[in-house]
Amino acid sequence: MQMIATESGRFLDPKVTADGQTRATVSPVALTTVWLNTGTLCNLTCENCYIESSPKNDRLSYLTRADVAAVLDEIRMAALPVVEIGITGGEPFMNPDILDILEDCLADGFRVLVLTNAMRPMMKCADGLRGIHRSYGERLTMRVSVDHFEKKHHEEERGRRSWQPTLDGLRWLAAEGFRVHVAGRTRWGESETTLRGGFAALFETLGLPVNAWDPSELVLFPEMDETADVPEITTACWGILDVNPADMMCASARMVVRRKGAPAPEVVACTLLPYSEAFSLGATLADSLRPVSLNHPHCARFCVLGGGSCST
Repeated sequence: MQMIATESGRFLDPKVTADGQTRATVSPVALTTVWLNTGTLCNLTCENCYIESSPKNDRLSYLTRADVAAVLDEIRMAALPVVEIGITGGEPFMNPDILDILEDCLADGFRVLVLTNAMRPMMKCADGLRGIHRSYGERLTMRVSVDHFEKKHHEEERGRRSWQPTLDGLRWLAAEGFRVHVAGRTRWGESETTLRGGFAALFETLGLPVNAWDPSELVLFPEMDETADVPEITTACWGILDVNPADMMCASARMVVRRKGAPAPEVVACTLLPYSEAFSLGATLADSLRPVSLNHPHCARFCVLGGGSCST
């Protein structure tokens, strides 16, 4: 896995790396998770947002309740082995249909994972969320983004006055009995032990029933930088790294998006690459079930080398 300078043409050919080796691909194993990107609009502009969400970025339009109904119908009619629906954005609670979308996914029997910053948009939906939780309980998980256990680092990423509203939202979720997970970041270079220990102390202070030592309850995401030097992943890398391609997100997950101005939603390979046409896989989940070429720095840094996954 030789490191090759960006200017030498890495991540250009979907079949061959810059030094002529066969590029790694990931074949679908079983579609168990479907992500719904409810739109890229967000109440925050974070310094290193994975998909550049902000109050002005509407490159991905709001998915509607009807859009999601069509996805659920396809899963049912094609007997796809989906067990989990992931809800992401942007900030999902800015989507005007979000409560109906949650209700419909849960009513169809799926586990639902919602990624949120737990700030004002979520709290404006508090009454509706409370009712959904009463009906579906443990099948709904709220994963709240807390980038670091210290206010200064969290606000370095998310902006001033973002810390306290997030903590308030977390406390409300815990008080209401929601199943809560937390997503942190590794951008400050601390060891995993330091990060988990720091988060454990924060959770104890807040009275949150989140186990910081459980990687599913506290997810620590690797950092991504498209300009950073990362190796291209070849077919030989699976053996060199002792990594199983079946463990990659794109082996078991797809994401549904609606591009701004598009007449209908489409399916993309994963949550990290919603804008790249190379990772657009068709109009339906069935169309999307084909091999994915790992032809992007995020594939290397986040998934293969970082071991990252957005799913539970």
